[in-house]
Amino acid sequence: MPELLQQIKSSPSRIPAHVAIIMDGNGRWASEHDLPRSEGHRAGMKSVREVVEGSIEAGVDVLTLYAFSQENWQRPRSEIAFLMSLLQRYARSEIDDLVENGVEVHVIGDVERMNPPERKAIGMIIEKTRGGANLQLVLAISYGSRAEIIRAARRLAEEVAAGDLEPAEIDETIFARSLYTEPWPDPDLLIRTSGEYRISNFLLWQLAYTELYTTPVLWPDFTRRHLFEAILDYQRRERRFGKVTA
Repeated sequence: MPELLQQIKSSPSRIPAHVAIIMDGNGRWASEHDLPRSEGHRAGMKSVREVVEGSIEAGVDVLTLYAFSQENWQRPRSEIAFLMSLLQRYARSEIDDLVENGVEVHVIGDVERMNPPERKAIGMIIEKTRGGANLQLVLAISYGSRAEIIRAARRLAEEVAAGDLEPAEIDETIFARSLYTEPWPDPDLLIRTSGEYRISNFLLWQLAYTELYTTPVLWPDFTRRHLFEAILDYQRRERRFGKVTA
């Protein structure tokens, strides 16, 4: 693995500043191992640790993980309860390592739908990691991109109604500042595990010119080596943003 890191570091200007990951395949991993789905979610926790530490090693500034979508609220109550308990467990078990590694945690999404214990865990991990300078870790929880865009449109409409903004002033920059992700640059690289080719209502606005990378590896089997391979693949690409190369 050191050789992969060396290759990444040899092109520092091409290291993606922001990597986003759709963590998919926990259920299939559990099925393949004749285990309940809950064990797949539990096994996926180690991969979260892998990509957080790997992102720091590779020099990534922002890592956004799609942890729980708004559509996931439609899953069986028992599975939702387990996922919420897993969130609390993550906050308790990982907090010291996150602080030690200089990771600052942020959460985007409709967290008001969550119960007080989960909101308390989120508040605690955000507060305890504030000031981490090595990596911005953004957890998308109870998140849906369409809902985020509607929320942004409503906020802008309220500003217009209050006389604080003219409709003609609304452009991409103004709109983007009303999104959850306003503090960070758009993702340079999106990774989706388990071989699926869907965006699944994730960062629809922000992914306009993001490079996409899919891998058949199921999330619980995803390691920092796989992360490094995705970054190296990204570094070999030519990003034109709709332009042509001279």
